[in-house]
Amino acid sequence: MTAAHPAPPAAMRGVLVAPGRLQGVDVARALALLGMMAAHVGGVGEGVDWGDPATWSAVVNGRSAALFAVLAGVSVGLTSGRTRPPGPPAIGRVRARLAVRAVVVVAIGLLLMALDTPVYVILPTYGALFLLVVPVLRLRARWLVVVAAVCALVSPLAALAVVPLSADADMFGIQLGLVYPVVTFLAYVLVGLAVARAGLEARRTQVALLASGTLAAVTAYVVGGLLAPVPDEAALYGFAGLPFLPEDTTPAGLVAQLFLSPRDHSSSTVDVVGTAGVAVAVIALCTLLVDGRGRAVSRVAYPLAAVGSMPLTVYAGHLVVIAALGELPASGTAWALFAIGSVLVAVVWRAFLGRGPLERLVARLTGLVPAGR
Repeated sequence: MTAAHPAPPAAMRGVLVAPGRLQGVDVARALALLGMMAAHVGGVGEGVDWGDPATWSAVVNGRSAALFAVLAGVSVGLTSGRTRPPGPPAIGRVRARLAVRAVVVVAIGLLLMALDTPVYVILPTYGALFLLVVPVLRLRARWLVVVAAVCALVSPLAALAVVPLSADADMFGIQLGLVYPVVTFLAYVLVGLAVARAGLEARRTQVALLASGTLAAVTAYVVGGLLAPVPDEAALYGFAGLPFLPEDTTPAGLVAQLFLSPRDHSSSTVDVVGTAGVAVAVIALCTLLVDGRGRAVSRVAYPLAAVGSMPLTVYAGHLVVIAALGELPASGTAWALFAIGSVLVAVVWRAFLGRGPLERLVARLTGLVPAGR
């Protein structure tokens, strides 16, 4: 079986759903993008208290970035053979194209970091993760899940291990491996790759993923909430990407906070399992509700799918706007304006020009890798 080739730049121009494309994945990607925008400009709180509806908007913290990373793995899987990745020599070309894509994404991320916005940019980590999954493209879904589980288990230790390297880092340096720990986010990408390898197109798989993702998330958060409740001071002194370890606690309490804390962006094992479970459930639900449901559903989903079809462009665009504003807005109104603007630009661009500009750039550069004969 040969690897899937990128569609021509204008292939999606004015088309509801390109042949072979899972529109539900684009919708899920749009939700991740809009969720990250909410975390950046929406003025949401630090944590969710399910007994207080006023805090529910904080559900986007951590989970949106995790969903974005899981979807990165799904995209890699869908463009590298889906359930049947190719063997040599085709897999070599797939790996080379993925490596080129990784370098381009890192470069775009570094340029966005140079804008000096108060937003932690995920793209450099995102690109590095593409390189890290190059060797495992041919693993079966079950083994990808096993490797992801190992990453989740060691995630808090790996996150703490990089702290000394960032002791004197500025805003630029903090974003390179500390806020988005590589081992933590590698677990997400591997889960996404496993989702694609499991056959996301099939209804039975979608239902199974929805059930398993929901079960994993609920179990993780219940266990974490019971065994390692989030300390009140974590909201003030906790740092994104790192476990929060209170000074006045027992050794057992420290171990519990390290591995079992349900705090968002804590890199604990429970945090990784819970957020990955939410991501898998969201992706499965979107594909279950959208794909194969006819033109009427495709039309309803089209605005979100347009956003999700050009994630690099939309993500970069919202950071450019933040930089142009000069200060970080923080309100529900600001988020609504960013969301509506993103949808309008994406719909118009896709209708008349097809693929997003940054997606077109990435496709052009990855297309430099020669095709097989």
